[in-house]
Amino acid sequence: MSPREIRLSTTPSPEALAELQLGDIVYLDGLMYTAREGVYKRALEDKANIPMELPAESATNFHCSPAARINADGTFTMGAVTATASFRFAKWLPEWLEKSGAKLVIGKGGMSSKDYKAYFVPNGAIYLSTVGYGTGALLGRGVESVEAVHWNEELGLAQAMWVIKCNRMGPFIVASDIEGRCLFERENERISQNLERIYEGTRPATLKRFGETDDKSDELIG
Repeated sequence: MSPREIRLSTTPSPEALAELQLGDIVYLDGLMYTAREGVYKRALEDKANIPMELPAESATNFHCSPAARINADGTFTMGAVTATASFRFAKWLPEWLEKSGAKLVIGKGGMSSKDYKAYFVPNGAIYLSTVGYGTGALLGRGVESVEAVHWNEELGLAQAMWVIKCNRMGPFIVASDIEGRCLFERENERISQNLERIYEGTRPATLKRFGETDDKSDELIG
């Protein structure tokens, strides 16, 4: 069965969020903003005033460092918009979701269902994941315009808060739902059931890169 494709506003209604299912493919319309550790530290730890009306203007936070520049005439050029790993920002998300009213968080890699249930569910938010690597240019096609960039002098272009107008930006995949279930955990559980059979009879690798192991009880990243 093919996944469902859904067009979704960056200021989605509770009803629209409740209808999303794990594995749905989402395309976004409206304003989104980039915010990662630099923005979180400035807004939450330094108590700086957020330079947008959130969530009225946008309820969508993209964990992203866009390939972008500010031109001499004050206009903007933006090409690829590649997501960065969201688990690195988990400690700021409870306060950010409450303060900003964000309902959609976009990134790559996702988090655990424990994080979704503790942070996202109480705030009525869900997580959208980018689909694989190398999709920055593809997502860039959905950038209709750059509306503004905030805190670039304080944080630099990579950490600044970019405000992007989107037109069918995607694809993104629904990686958590309104109840905090996690797509990656669900699919990993299904895959794990067959791993022993798949590797049965194979020889361990002769040469290994640093950190590689065939002992499934070893975890380098928790």
